[in-house]
Order: sequence, then structure tokens, then C-alpha cells
Amino acid sequence: MKKLKLSLVALASFFSVLQAQNNQKGTPPPVAEKDLTAYLFVYFTGNKVEEEAVRYAVSSDGYHYYHLNDNKPVLDSKIISSTGGVRDPHILRGDDGKTFYMVLTDMTSSKGWDSNRAMILLKSTDLVNWTSNVVNIQTTFPGNENLKRVWAPQTIYDAKAGKYLIYFSLQHAGGPDKIYYAYANKDFTALESAPKLLFVPKSERACIDGDIIEKDGVYHLFYKTEGGKAGIKVATTTDLTSGNWTENDNYLQQTNDGVEGSSVFKLNNSDDYILMYDVYTKGRYEFTKTKDLENFAVINNDISMDFNPRHGTILPITRSELKRLTAKWGTPEKFPKINNNPVLEGYYADPEILYSNKTKKYYIYPTSDGFDGWSGYYFKTFSSDNLTDWKDEGIIIDLKKDVTWANRNAWAPCIVEKKIKGKYKYFYYFTAAQKIGVASSDNPTGPFTDSGKALVSTRPEGIKGGQEIDPDVFTDPKTGKSYLYWGNGYMAVAELNDDMISLKGNTQVIKVDKTFREGTYIIYRKGTYYFLWSEDDTRSPNYKVRYGTSKSPLGPIEIPQNNIVIQGIPDQGIYATGHNSVLQIPNKDEWYITYHRFSYPTGIKMGDAGGFHREVCMDKLEFNADGSIKQVVPTHTGISALKK
Repeated sequence: MKKLKLSLVALASFFSVLQAQNNQKGTPPPVAEKDLTAYLFVYFTGNKVEEEAVRYAVSSDGYHYYHLNDNKPVLDSKIISSTGGVRDPHILRGDDGKTFYMVLTDMTSSKGWDSNRAMILLKSTDLVNWTSNVVNIQTTFPGNENLKRVWAPQTIYDAKAGKYLIYFSLQHAGGPDKIYYAYANKDFTALESAPKLLFVPKSERACIDGDIIEKDGVYHLFYKTEGGKAGIKVATTTDLTSGNWTENDNYLQQTNDGVEGSSVFKLNNSDDYILMYDVYTKGRYEFTKTKDLENFAVINNDISMDFNPRHGTILPITRSELKRLTAKWGTPEKFPKINNNPVLEGYYADPEILYSNKTKKYYIYPTSDGFDGWSGYYFKTFSSDNLTDWKDEGIIIDLKKDVTWANRNAWAPCIVEKKIKGKYKYFYYFTAAQKIGVASSDNPTGPFTDSGKALVSTRPEGIKGGQEIDPDVFTDPKTGKSYLYWGNGYMAVAELNDDMISLKGNTQVIKVDKTFREGTYIIYRKGTYYFLWSEDDTRSPNYKVRYGTSKSPLGPIEIPQNNIVIQGIPDQGIYATGHNSVLQIPNKDEWYITYHRFSYPTGIKMGDAGGFHREVCMDKLEFNADGSIKQVVPTHTGISALKK
């Protein structure tokens, strides 16, 4: 924090948080690493009062950064600080994956480098709106009457303590700067207790700009030494507050010029880390890359920024978080186009899509994925008015709470909207413990009430293998009759009674060719019934969708020679595109296919686990002039938002 200092305080490792988050082994994390597709750079710009304020920039790749809000402040320093200025912003994603914490030095350099006694604690759930509280170390904690300065606070989640640990450098009169810590209170509005010493080098010389990142259970504290030969060093420990640090005597900077303000962050979906630091004597930054946090290669020529930052941090963010930021402060002109696939963030599969005439919105009803061995036990739904921006509407059925006849393997739901006696009703069919149930509601987001028993629990007559899973509900527009289809290893169908929660008559098995595995889905277009199904195993990279046609919802099915609807593109990292549903835009011959694939880019590396770490995508479905389905090319780009 010296005058003329250009510093980027290191990113407290979000990836250590991913490991420590409220996440049991074998269950989906609050934020999947595969969904971290962009970066938020939080910084200030200089030593003038108007420059001592929080600013934002974004990047799609961690190398090229573009400022937001015309490089103007996104927070008013005069409102959040006691001094009128703030410096050294550090931002952290919370262990719940959806709360964000930022800490700032409460200081204006115009009042002197020994003038500040406070820091600022901020909290947000959207990266746009923040609550803040000033913590004055000197006035809050006795024994700090000779405190000269409080610099560069940062936060890390201490999984052992289950708390947020804030660390910062303090200098008292007559002594060097040392790095202290204290835990934040539950509301992140104050410190629980007086600061305690976290680290001081064995040389007992000054150390500032501490930055901690965790890798493989080891915490790496990068810091700036002062007094004697100055530079960037690192110390390591396996217990943050133990005081047992192993110091590396080597200087890490790859230059002979003076440096300070190091920052380390992990590149998204990569084993690489970037260590960057300010070569303040030359007015430039140096960027280095490493896999082991020990050996660093200079990559200055790969980096670009359209602003001149001072002392900030970089946070990996998701596409929805990026969209929230650009909706507020605009999209930089040169920022790359944002992909719309996957349409849902997180691990989800077997998507059912619905347009609700009642709400005039679209809904996706998926399997909740990311559980080892497909062991999920709840269903959620997501809503949208444009097919690209989806809102999580929460859990609509929890097998353990809402269903008495099964409590495991919540898979592959489907839903239908029916108008009964002038009111819309929603009937939701789902797989649980390899049986099929049905629940009903007055609204597409629930609450849903289970019928109290399985609707399908045994194989059709003559069928010896397979599973009673993957329901699909279809209402014939020609007759108004509703049918339920299901089956793994066979395709079964039965007509539903008017109550929509019981079956009429006998179950029929429809003959399909040997490519049929599961995931039946029926649509009707221009007098033709299209039967779509998935081939191969959901764990296979070759999982794909095929189709046949019929003049009846009960078959027989005619299978075209070239009948692939969608399959993966390995050289684009797209695999296992299957278990689809189809959406027709109301009153238009406009169609979209919703499907799942292995999570990108991680799923193909998981082996069989790729089959339960899937993600939901959407692309356009088109027909040839003869009515045959054009093979869909799956994309990362996805579809464009529907115009309202």
C-alpha cells in the first residue's frame, strides 16, 4: 500500500471453497466448476480520492479483460467508508455458492499512508447490490492505541472452523507490518474477536499484501517482504491458524525490477494458475503461469486490459452472474458472444419442456443430476419467458418428504397441462425407485400432491427385462385422448383416464428396432406422429436420439433409413446428446429440442460418472419438406432469446 503502488491482491481460492462447501461426497456442489465460464475483476484505479473506489471488469478467458460502467465506480466510497475512499478490494464466493463477500481497505491516500484504522465488510447475493459495515480496529478492540494502519484485508473460508477468516496487515508504532486474522461474525458485519497474529516471517521483517490460496489440502500464503531485499515469497501450512508455516526462501518474481501486490487465481476448468504482480518501478504488470505454485513462466504477451487497475482480485463467475453484471452496467463492445448452452447451470438431465397457457411462460422439468449412481431424490423446475434466461423455481417434489411409496432414484419426469372445468391443472409423472408415479397441481411450479401410490410398478405382460422408467405424457390433438408412454428396454403405452392419475385398459407394447433403449417422446405435426427415443447407455459418449413416424399414437412405427435426430460432435467436446423433449412455440411451426449431454468440458473425463454429471441444452429442431426431421447439430452457442 505504498504510494505509487500498483497491486493486485490475490484471489482467495474459490476452488478450495468448492471442496469445503456444504456438499457431501457424491452429491452436486452448490456451483459446479464446469459452470464457471467467466471472471470478474474487482479493482480501484489510483491515489486520487475519486480513483479510490470499487470498479468492475469482466473476462471470458482469464486473459483479456474489459471494464464495465465506463470504468466508473460501481459503489459509492463516500457512502460505504469512514474516510471517503476505499482501496484493495477482495471478493470471495461463499461456501453456499450464492453469497458473495468483499472486504476493502477504508482509506484515502491523500491523508497519509499511516492514516487509516479501519476496513469495510460487504455482503451480496447478486454482485450488484451490497450491504456494508465499517470495522475500526483501533476503536473496537482495546490495546490498539498505537495502531498506525490497517491494510489490504482478504477473506477465506476456514472449513475446519466453519467460518470466514479475514486476514490483513497491521502496523503498530515502532514495529513492522505483520499479518493478523479474525473470524467474521455470522452476518459478516463485524469481527468476532480481537485480531490475532496469523503470520510473520522468520526474519521478523515487514510483510504485507497477504494472499492465500488452497491446493491439495495445503494453504499457500503469498506475501510481499519489505526491509532488506524486497519481493514476493510464499509460506505454506495445512492449518490456517496453527502458526506452523513452512517458508520458501526463494523470491518468486521473474524480474530483477521491484515488485509487490501479488495475486494468484486458478483458471476455470484448468489445472493452471496465474500469479501476477506489479512491477511498480516500471509501471507495468507481470503475469506468470504455473501448475504447481512453485515454478512460474512469464505470459505477459497473452494478457490485455482496457483499463489500468490497482490492487484488486479476480473471481470466477458463472454465465448467469455475468449476464446479471452486464444487464446492470452494459456489455463491453469487444466482449465475446456469450453461449446459451447449457441452458441450465448445474447438473441436470432428462429435460421435459412445457409452455404454460396459464402463465405464458416456459418450464423445464429435469432430473436432478450430480448424485453418485443416479441417487437423486428430488425434482426441481425452472421458468423462462425467452428460453435463454432460466429462473430456478426450487424443489417441487422431494421423495423423502412428499412421496410415501418411494424415496430414491428420482428420474426423468414429464408433465402435461390440462384444462378441466375451466381451470388449468398440471399432472406430473415421474420415476421413483424404478416405478412411475403421478402428482398434480394447480400451477406449473407447484405445490404438487402425489397420488399416494405408483401408477406403474410392473413390466408389461411378456416383457422380461428392462425397467419401468422414463414416462412421457402425450395428448392427441385429433382425439383429445391422453396417453402415458414409458420403458427402458421396451416401449409401453396406455391410455390415461380422464382423472389423469389412473390408466385405462391394457398396456400395449409398441415394436421398435434394436436401437431403442429409453426416453420415449411423442410429438404431432401435420398429421404425423413422431416417436423419438434414445439409443445406447446414458454413460456412453455415443448416446443419441433417433426417431420413427406413425399415423397413430399407438403405432405401428415406420423407421426411416436415416433417422438420427441428434448425436454428439467429439471434436467440439459434445458427447452423449440424448433423452430429449420437444417444444413447439404456440401457434407456430417453430420447434426446439431440449436434451442432455455430458457436462462440458468435464464429463468426458469422468468415465461412467459422466453418465450422472449431465447438463441440459437446447437447439432448434427443423423439418424437411417431406416431413422428415433434419438432423440437429448440437451447439455450445445454443438458441437466441425469443422476442417478447
